[in-house]
Amino acid sequence: MKMNNSLSEIINWMLTKLEKDGCLYQDDVVDFLIKEGDEEYTQENSEGNQVLNKKLLAEFERQTRDNVVWVRSEFYWRFRVKEDEPGRIARG
Repeated sequence: MKMNNSLSEIINWMLTKLEKDGCLYQDDVVDFLIKEGDEEYTQENSEGNQVLNKKLLAEFERQTRDNVVWVRSEFYWRFRVKEDEPGRIARG
């Protein structure tokens, strides 16, 4: 049986992957959590898809508020660039 990762260990994995790849897809995080036995950090959305739960998202945002944005159309995070407007959502 796998040991569950702590919230901070999951956030560290997310940050490492983001730094390595330049972007971080929500589906990759969900896949990682399921493989690791950490499904408590996922939830089903209204379309029936597995997504990250609010606790994990809130902590990830708290740690990356100033340097990471969410690309809503593609469901991934990337580092902020100077052209990005203030806020968490990348525009266009």
